[in-house]
Amino acid sequence: MELKKIHIIGLGLLGGSFALGIKKAFPSVKISGTDRNPTHLDEAISLGIIDEKSDHHPQGADIIIIATPVHTISPLLQKILDEIQPETLVMDFGSTKEEICKAISLHPKRQNYLAAHPIAGTEYSGPAAALPDLLLNKIMILCELEKTDLQLKAKAYEIFEALNMKIRFMEPHDHDNQLAFVSHLSHISSFMLGKTVLDKMENDKNIFNMAGSGFASTVRLAKSSPDMWTPIMQENKTNILEALNGYIKNLIDFRDNLVNDEYEELFDKMKNTNQIGNILDLKK
Repeated sequence: MELKKIHIIGLGLLGGSFALGIKKAFPSVKISGTDRNPTHLDEAISLGIIDEKSDHHPQGADIIIIATPVHTISPLLQKILDEIQPETLVMDFGSTKEEICKAISLHPKRQNYLAAHPIAGTEYSGPAAALPDLLLNKIMILCELEKTDLQLKAKAYEIFEALNMKIRFMEPHDHDNQLAFVSHLSHISSFMLGKTVLDKMENDKNIFNMAGSGFASTVRLAKSSPDMWTPIMQENKTNILEALNGYIKNLIDFRDNLVNDEYEELFDKMKNTNQIGNILDLKK
């Protein structure tokens, strides 16, 4: 199957990296794109991320990618599905899936949509942050695959295979719930650790002179874009609250152990948690 035209809406880290990865794997594919930020659109052209600007998806596009903040995806998806031709596949890269899948569940062109989420990213945003190998060898989560037309999803698989992506299948609710724990919670933790130290800095101006690589790696995600993450918190509120409640309970238990000089309990907690290193190593 020969891919000829791809259109990308949202030319930040994920959308831009996807475009660069496609150009590397399929040099003959023409990529058009649009972004609500005119500066990003100009950057995407100058950096060679897209071949041309286009506010409207081209007729006969093989694939349209929506890589915008999650609260914008459902209305965009509805509009695009209304307009596309039968041979076009639409994918979104949103970090939440349940509400999006519900929103278009009864659309007459539901078979033209593939709910996708690449597990890849950095703390940086915008076209300048895009990397041609960001998606290479990464996991691509697909939801409700059975609802997508067989021939259309073959187009997506051609790209996934070219990027050597590892495909995982999940139900939308399970996706959102698990991402709340392993992605969304880690961003909240990073943001709030950064805030706690910034609050401390108001009285101790030199505190960051004490910060080493451990602190830097722990607060790395606090540099992430609030424009992207605030909508994620809103869309996935219920699951994030579940994750936060468990996290806060563990913090309170840790604090109480410290208050009560229960150092054996603290040792056991930290020792038991060491196993996460082995688990993560196995996932590489």
